[in-house]
Amino acid sequence: MPGSDDRYESCVREQLTFDFYDTRAPVRESSAERLGTFQDNLRAPIHRWFKYPAGFSYRLVEALIDDRGLVPGNWILDPFVGCGTTAVVAKERGVNSIGIEAHPFVWWVARVKCFWEYDMSSLHRSMLTLIRHLHQARWDEVGTVDKYPALVHKCYSPANLQKLDFIRETIYQLDCPDEERDFFLLALTDTLRTASRAGAGWPYIAPSKYHEKQERDAIEAFCQQVQAMYKDLLVVQGRRQLHVRSECLLLQMDARDPYPVEPESIDLAVTSPPYLNNYDYADRTRLEMYFLGWARSWRDITEQVRDRLIVAATTQIRRSAFPDHPLSDDVREVAPRVYAELSDKIHQLEERRRHKGGKKSYDLMVAGYFNDMLQVLKQVYRVLKKGSEFVLVLGDSAPYGVHIPTEEYLGELGLGVGFREYRIQPLRTRGEKWGHNPQRHKVMLKESLLTLFK
Repeated sequence: MPGSDDRYESCVREQLTFDFYDTRAPVRESSAERLGTFQDNLRAPIHRWFKYPAGFSYRLVEALIDDRGLVPGNWILDPFVGCGTTAVVAKERGVNSIGIEAHPFVWWVARVKCFWEYDMSSLHRSMLTLIRHLHQARWDEVGTVDKYPALVHKCYSPANLQKLDFIRETIYQLDCPDEERDFFLLALTDTLRTASRAGAGWPYIAPSKYHEKQERDAIEAFCQQVQAMYKDLLVVQGRRQLHVRSECLLLQMDARDPYPVEPESIDLAVTSPPYLNNYDYADRTRLEMYFLGWARSWRDITEQVRDRLIVAATTQIRRSAFPDHPLSDDVREVAPRVYAELSDKIHQLEERRRHKGGKKSYDLMVAGYFNDMLQVLKQVYRVLKKGSEFVLVLGDSAPYGVHIPTEEYLGELGLGVGFREYRIQPLRTRGEKWGHNPQRHKVMLKESLLTLFK
């Protein structure tokens, strides 16, 4: 349509004046308690492209870059980059970044969020073509949805699932570059939970009458999302220093393995590792992976994701895979006091497990977690420059009522691998909303910043 691009660009420029897009507003004093949450990211361009509540606030990364005086040419590392919060902030600030992520689907999300080098005119044309196809669809000619696992069918009405499937197939058939196709697929991915009638928020999908909510039309939700994402690109491209070229390396690998990074080459490391709270990070993306065809069963999710992640949930535990003394000798070597305390608590958990109905393997979960995190600490220490810091957003835990001060134990392990000092800054308390659950422990938990100084 002649002139449609100009009118659309004018509309975009007008909308970009709204406060909704102003992510450089001063941080309110009370927002410190949100630094460990994804709440701020829900309003921020690029960050909101995929709602990943296990993440942390982009404002923390901005504050660290400013406080440490990082400039173009410096390097920042995130060994659990997740959906890319650290990498997105670093790219906008012109700082080089390396992000490591073992979860293949979440790594793909981060990769799409960190690619901004589109031909915007081409992307805009492809987007308008896609939207036009969706609105002109003849529903008597669309394909079957029998290919989807049962979980997907439970989350949508038959008509809405048919629309989601039609969007997916239209994207795959669209004549466009691969990076544009990924952009549209990520918009569809975010639409999955927006359009669902199931309780599809945090932490797990809940396709039951008890959790049911109002279903949104999939075509409408997708078109709204993809246009919002396009506008976000205009925002970041407009305020980014385009003459400054920074590197953004996203590595799909295990954070416990040796990093392909030169020793003492990183200026700052920041991350939020998996919490020791029995949260199954593999299950969190089951709906998305099922719908996009990345997996079809619990077994697929286990083999492709769950088995590749550091231990943080009992669903990852195979008791036969652990020795009689599950805490590693490496832990004892670097931090004898922590080893002794953890060994005692692991024994308590083993005894309590015998008398609990669920018989959850919290004992081995705790052992596996610290065994794994020690290897991460070693790798980060090796690549950090002397005088630099490793900042972690952490939560403690109390499985079966046995308190595990995660931030303190990781701080002590950090000293054992060579860090000269650590500090703990509490951010907020956690768990109040579960107080009504009679099965839950009564230990008040918190979220903190752990800073290790090299």
